[in-house]
Amino acid sequence: MSDSSWCDITVENADELVSFYEAVMGWKKEPIDMGGYNDYVMMKADGTPVGGICHKQGVNAQYPSGWINYFTVENLDAALKEVTSKGGKQAGDIRHHGKDSFCVIIDPSGAACALYEKGSK
Repeated sequence: MSDSSWCDITVENADELVSFYEAVMGWKKEPIDMGGYNDYVMMKADGTPVGGICHKQGVNAQYPSGWINYFTVENLDAALKEVTSKGGKQAGDIRHHGKDSFCVIIDPSGAACALYEKGSK
């Protein structure tokens, strides 16, 4: 069984979009240094992370625009094999966040999401 773990959006100009969500949702940005530019973790007023707003460059250059939901899976490698065997495709490399691993995929309909394995590496 999978559940949604995270969401983020990758766009050409993350700085402009951050301002939009700060004004509309009341979120606050927490910059993340990406080596020459910042992406952002967006936080609720109580400090709870809501999601990310990222520039479409660097490690995110190949990601589709739009919000991407991250779904938790038990075994990322096994899930990625099923993605390709069922007509989907992997969009970029497996990436790591601490001990967790994730990868963006495109399903057979063309919709993007990410698969996320907690504590895998």
